[in-house]
Amino acid sequence: MIIENSKLSDIPKIFDLYKVATNYMKSKGQVYWPTFPTELILNEIKENRQWKLVFNKKIACIWATTLNDQLIWGVENNDPSLYIHRIATASEFRGHNLVKKLVDWANEFGKKTNLNYIRMDTVGLNKGLIRHYKNLGFEFLGTKKLKNTSGLPAHYKQGPICYFQKEII
Repeated sequence: MIIENSKLSDIPKIFDLYKVATNYMKSKGQVYWPTFPTELILNEIKENRQWKLVFNKKIACIWATTLNDQLIWGVENNDPSLYIHRIATASEFRGHNLVKKLVDWANEFGKKTNLNYIRMDTVGLNKGLIRHYKNLGFEFLGTKKLKNTSGLPAHYKQGPICYFQKEII
């Protein structure tokens, strides 16, 4: 297993994984992701903020990171944190605890860069996902409806935002 930055050549696979994740969300009746602009992914790759977990030479999981998430976290954004977005796992790797590996990686990344928290959010009240993140050691901080969603992907208009935080240790 290797975790590394995504490359431009990974873009087709990234969009395939987003499509698989979106279809899964739809099948569960959850708030689902819109089609993300290619420019968003290009910028994340150029800024080394788009990641992949490679297992047996296959991209098993992807996600994006940022150190600033003012639009979603507001004043809480002032705490030095690693924000994780858009985790998508290939169907054949579901159930392999890849998000735990991602969280372990994020904890190490946070220690090396003097951050206090790993933070995530999700749109809609997905009780299974809340339970999953709590089982990974995240504190569920509650929900909030964003007043201003301009500058955010369209799904942020679809429901309350669930906030999660894990102290970096």
